[in-house]
Amino acid sequence: MTTVAKIIELVGESDVSWDDAMRNAVKEASKTVDNITGVEVVNFTVDLDDGKIIEYKVNMKLAFGVREYR
Repeated sequence: MTTVAKIIELVGESDVSWDDAMRNAVKEASKTVDNITGVEVVNFTVDLDDGKIIEYKVNMKLAFGVREYR
């Protein structure tokens, strides 16, 4: 039996931390995506206002298992 995974790209956002941004993205994706198997963080960025961090962003790839239909 062959296992197949699909990969989608997401951007998570938070005004607290990068960890929170990642968790927010996974939580939101899990509302419509089943069988999430892993996450690869691709990039970390922040938005600044007057030199202060106002938002953390995480670019990530999310993997999930594809169901076999017969």
